[in-house]
Amino acid sequence: MRTRRGLCYPRADVCVDKIVVKRRDFAGYNMACRKRQRFSPVIAGNSDLFDALPDDLVISILSKLSSSASCPSDFINVLITCKRLNSFALQPLVLSKASSKLFAIKAENWSESAHRFLKCCADAGNVEACYTLGMIRFYCLQNRGSGASLMAKAAISSHAPALYTLAVIQFNGSGGSKNDKDLRAGVALCARAAFLGHIDALRELGHCLQDGYGVRQNITEGRRFLVQANARELAAGLSSASVSNIATCSWLTWSPHPIPHPTNRHPNVPGCPLLSDFGCNVPAPEAHPANKFLTDWFGSRDGIPGPGLRLCSHVGCGRPETRRHEFRRCSVCGAVNYCSRACQALDWKLRHKAECAPVERWLDEEGVGGDGMDEVIAES
Repeated sequence: MRTRRGLCYPRADVCVDKIVVKRRDFAGYNMACRKRQRFSPVIAGNSDLFDALPDDLVISILSKLSSSASCPSDFINVLITCKRLNSFALQPLVLSKASSKLFAIKAENWSESAHRFLKCCADAGNVEACYTLGMIRFYCLQNRGSGASLMAKAAISSHAPALYTLAVIQFNGSGGSKNDKDLRAGVALCARAAFLGHIDALRELGHCLQDGYGVRQNITEGRRFLVQANARELAAGLSSASVSNIATCSWLTWSPHPIPHPTNRHPNVPGCPLLSDFGCNVPAPEAHPANKFLTDWFGSRDGIPGPGLRLCSHVGCGRPETRRHEFRRCSVCGAVNYCSRACQALDWKLRHKAECAPVERWLDEEGVGGDGMDEVIAES
């Protein structure tokens, strides 16, 4: 039987606790009233519609959420909602679909639970998790073998950033000695990443061909790869502007001459110039969450990865040296060092072109940098 408000009277087999609440009436006398607890939907005769949803449908929805999440909290909030969502959200099918933005963990929030979550995603076959956890283990936790293995697992699945990172490791002999460099393997990995459309790999391959570094010199072909890299960079800038509803005329400019670096007198020129043949500006590319993690991780340690070690001077990279004098220095000023030619070219356009000043001689604290470095390329 129901009351006028639609509530059910308690059944005979249900015991209802009664709570005595004291209140004061208008005359100031204490009065005792009995307040009945609300009944659960099951007792009230209403069924939980969420429990009636098929498991396959819930898992499909969670897979879509993990692939489109814009930050880790979008997914974590689901995990703490209820036990059913928590168990389904940790299914391998859901974790394998997670996007790179889901792994955008801040270095200050790194913990063992975050490590376990990335490991679960990597075990589920998520290539972004393999790459992100591989970068963290290789560079931050100094677990070189496990980190390289995870990145190789992602590279086998044609993950372009993993292929490019492994190429940088081969070029520098990271995690080993100077004799562990393998330039031909680095070029091969870089070519595979460039084939998949990775912009930094296209730049790196172009400079390798122009300089004859690890491959037979071919200036014309190298120039073609550089033009292709800048064309892809422009296309990516146009695409990101259309998605964010930003008018391209606000940042895209045309000039027959190279666009100068932004200064205090010209603060409204964002981004970095492309080849002077194109003469236009695009916004600086967004760094991968793994690179952001490396930057924050070592930034919290005053930018010093270890005694005598340095970080790559390109702000969007974050890679540290694994041994002294591993990265090559600018041969003009000697004040900056880079893990790759692609980082050199990007940093030259972003800031170093305005800061680089030639000096007759430069020495570090304990001697000249080991490998030296080719001259900075003005048009990258």
